Amino acid sequence: MRTLAFETSTAMGSVAVLEDDRLLALSELGRVQRTAQSLAPAIRSILQEANWEPSDVQLIAVTNGPGSFTGLRAGVTTAKVFAYVTGADVLALNTLQVIAAQANVTSDRLWCVMDAQRQQVFAAQFEMTDDIVPIPTVATQIIDNEAWMKLLESGDSVTGMGLSKLAEHLSTDINVVAEEAWAPQADTLGRLALAKYQSGERAHFWQLAPQYFRKSAAEEKFDQGLIK
Repeated sequence: MRTLAFETSTAMGSVAVLEDDRLLALSELGRVQRTAQSLAPAIRSILQEANWEPSDVQLIAVTNGPGSFTGLRAGVTTAKVFAYVTGADVLALNTLQVIAAQANVTSDRLWCVMDAQRQQVFAAQFEMTDDIVPIPTVATQIIDNEAWMKLLESGDSVTGMGLSKLAEHLSTDINVVAEEAWAPQADTLGRLALAKYQSGERAHFWQLAPQYFRKSAAEEKFDQGLIK
């Protein structure tokens, strides 16, 4: 299975191409490249590196949230267009599940967090098994930093970019995953999508949509009557 994966939910995204679970090429993206217009050249470049034509891609994997509004829109839109043009299958994965899949922990309970601003995090809990796919046990939610830290139990593992502000406040009986694994990577995304695809998961590109988990600033101002 030839997979093209692009992760655009964070400030520094990435694009990867994989043959089955073997990584052929990985390219880091800057902030500017996470727009729909500039993501296309990055994809074209990495396909050329792998000596693939667009029509060679069989599966497209993309993160659909939580994450940056702009990055998620660009990634999901690009995935839909690419799938429409090439006929490739496509899967959208939760960003926190991708982070969980690369944590490499032995504890059963793993919390993944991303900064949601306003002293809050996007948080989800996963059960870690021998399978590559982490099992969600607490669905993705927005929660106050203090409230999330109170949920932690001795022996829990934690990972994710939200720890950049919180790790130093955690008790010593909490296992903090190495910082280099906190950010989601396109190669992890590709392998996780392949595992889900092989287990029978399918999606139609018209059904893809970003999962923001909160309203935009403009929507919140509208709800408050500040704009019309």
